[in-house]
Amino acid sequence: MPLENISCNKSAGGWHKQYTHRSEVLNCDMRFTIYLPPQCAAGQKVPVIYWLSGLTCTDENFMQKAGAQRMAAELGVAIVAPDTSPRGEGVADDPQGAYDFGLGAGFYVNATEAPWNRHYHMYDYIVNELPTLIEAHFPVTDQRAITGHSMGGHGALMIALRNPERYSSASAFSPISNPMNSAWGQKALTGYLGSNTKNWKQYDSSELMRIAEVKLPMLVDQGTHDNFYNDGQLRTETLVAAAEANSYPLEVRMQDGYDHSYYFMASFIDDHLRFHVENFNK
Repeated sequence: MPLENISCNKSAGGWHKQYTHRSEVLNCDMRFTIYLPPQCAAGQKVPVIYWLSGLTCTDENFMQKAGAQRMAAELGVAIVAPDTSPRGEGVADDPQGAYDFGLGAGFYVNATEAPWNRHYHMYDYIVNELPTLIEAHFPVTDQRAITGHSMGGHGALMIALRNPERYSSASAFSPISNPMNSAWGQKALTGYLGSNTKNWKQYDSSELMRIAEVKLPMLVDQGTHDNFYNDGQLRTETLVAAAEANSYPLEVRMQDGYDHSYYFMASFIDDHLRFHVENFNK
């Protein structure tokens, strides 16, 4: 599968690169960003941390705002940040142009409802197509961890819970932890999957954690001044209850005064990278 390099910047001794490629799963051209630490230039293969972004974001937001490159270079890990939805001519969008559905809001599911099922298969893209592409073209190992923010935090936890054999660990900032019972999640799951709520459970981290048999180390940071948390969109407490019911190894840290912004992520991203590297080493 050919890649086109569209930007390249040196950062923290390594290289921050942006690529486009044709996605067979999504039936459109896609873009991702990869940070390759300096160890790669020395001929070393490194593990990969996948970052999934939230509503309205692209592959660029986290990579430009969170300041993760310095610690990734120190630890010797690559970071891959995909886009948050399919895009391009012919890709369906919300008819009213809403920010929380359609373009920029793929919710990391495989859509079954028309017209979304023509392109919106972000689950398959993140789990299978993108890692296959990364491992074929870059000096990385098959060790993977996954993390994300908000909608991307939902995607990271849910994907890890469904595919524990593919990841060493998972983490999230302010994840949508129980989308079946949040307004964002209900809108997205109804639109992409239809009204049968039984089909939603496979994409709900709280539901999955409650029944998980294979368990991965997981870390969640949640800000106490996050307006979406306080409005009931994120439902962190439901995830905590599911973990307690199933003795799941989840650590949730309530971070006093922090909100939903990239200032929050920039403050604690080093902890998350270290967490994943510790579990790579195990």
